[in-house]
Amino acid sequence: MTTHSEPFSGVQILDWRESSRIVLGILLSILSALLLSASMPPRGWWPLAILGFPPFILAQYRILPARWSSLGSATAIGGLVGLYILPAFLTLPGAPWHMELLPLLFGLFVFTADRKTRHFHDRTGYRWFVLNGAFGWVGIEMIRSLIPVLGTWGFIAYAYYKAPSIFQPVSIFGVFGMSLITLLAGYSLGLFGLSWFDGRWTVDQDYSPVEARLARRWILGVGAGCLAWAAGSLILFQSEPGDAVRVTAVQPGFRMLWTEEEKSTNWLEADRYHDLYDDLFDILVKQTEKAVVQDPDMVVWPEGALNFDPQKEHTTELKDLAASTDAYLVLPYGVGYRNEVTVLSPQGEFLGVYGKDHPVVFVHEQSKTRGTYPVYETSLGTIGSIICYDLDFTDTARRIANKGADLIAVPSGDWPGIADKHFAHVVFRAVENRTAMVKVDRNYDSAIIDPYGRIVALTYSLEPEQKTLTALVPVTSTHSLQGVLGDWVGWLSLGGLVFFAIYTPIVIKKIS
Repeated sequence: MTTHSEPFSGVQILDWRESSRIVLGILLSILSALLLSASMPPRGWWPLAILGFPPFILAQYRILPARWSSLGSATAIGGLVGLYILPAFLTLPGAPWHMELLPLLFGLFVFTADRKTRHFHDRTGYRWFVLNGAFGWVGIEMIRSLIPVLGTWGFIAYAYYKAPSIFQPVSIFGVFGMSLITLLAGYSLGLFGLSWFDGRWTVDQDYSPVEARLARRWILGVGAGCLAWAAGSLILFQSEPGDAVRVTAVQPGFRMLWTEEEKSTNWLEADRYHDLYDDLFDILVKQTEKAVVQDPDMVVWPEGALNFDPQKEHTTELKDLAASTDAYLVLPYGVGYRNEVTVLSPQGEFLGVYGKDHPVVFVHEQSKTRGTYPVYETSLGTIGSIICYDLDFTDTARRIANKGADLIAVPSGDWPGIADKHFAHVVFRAVENRTAMVKVDRNYDSAIIDPYGRIVALTYSLEPEQKTLTALVPVTSTHSLQGVLGDWVGWLSLGGLVFFAIYTPIVIKKIS
């Protein structure tokens, strides 16, 4: 298909200067960034996850001049990174300064990668438009999930975390499946918007119009797919989990503050470091003792709650605490740069050690048990644990669940920038694997979540708060198909991304 040499028949020609088109295109793309950001946790206004795509699609494929077309997607995606991801990580203690460049880097990458995309769709009559857009976005999500610094942060699927009745097929298709159905809907709506625009106006003759019939087919086809997804979700949502376990999340609200002089010294050796941890230990013990009236079956402490190995120090005190509460104690600890967690039974037996699988790269975390995924057979069922940053990746919880875990403890040590977002990730790890999960933070956000993604109990604040959450959470020994198949939709999308990366220049060269 070639571009038009005559004005489109029956439409009004909008005679705008190039500078006006660039300004309007950027504004529309910023609108997309704002809508997509508003769809994400903590707001969770999930319809905006779909409605956020048409503005920048209109900007990229109609409003912006052809040579500047990729400025639309670059502004929308770079803007989303700047509005949603960057603020979360700027407040991370010890975060590298170049984090501030993330929006620009993402924008430049997209601007370069997308420069020939409009040309490609003009040449192919937009018949690949929806698949190219959806596979491209989710394929990039798949790549990001493999990068230690990024993980699944900013995945479009997380917009749905408040709507468990909608996302149950995640147990089959994974978080990437939720993203893919959203992108198919967003790009189908965008294609329909282009067709509607083409029936009324044209700003120049440097593109080919979208056939109304093609746009209707995509809207109807993807709409039917969305209805099937929703119906399947409601059916899966009716399934009943098995027995319930009473769990307690102990959030001490204890923030350690250091002067700049103390930070510059070896504070791991400082007396005040040990004194502060003694205070934290006393707080955790007292909170746990008070929770006895709730009769918990399992008590979880936050990441790095102890600065000693409980199997070697304060062992008698902790065994007495487990016996007096008649509960399994999940005890995370940090010794030097080791970041680990052990489970102590009411009978005084340490069941094993789990080491953080995804250490924060610039904190130098380590563990001798990293890469092992122990689970423990108990009177509550099979239990396991992951630690904080592990929940931002799909693989660790899956490995624990595939070993039979019905209940997974997630000690964490968040910072204010992610306190109102991080627990949403656990919602999807729970549904992906059909496991109950208990996220326990030191200061900000703790949550108890059932195998269907329902948030049974939740607390979050941007300031340190002392909270104790206790709730009955149902568990099930029936795990998910997604746990067996892994991130297959993510790999499929990455394959689609590679296909179009190869196919696009071939088509352009052949037709030109």
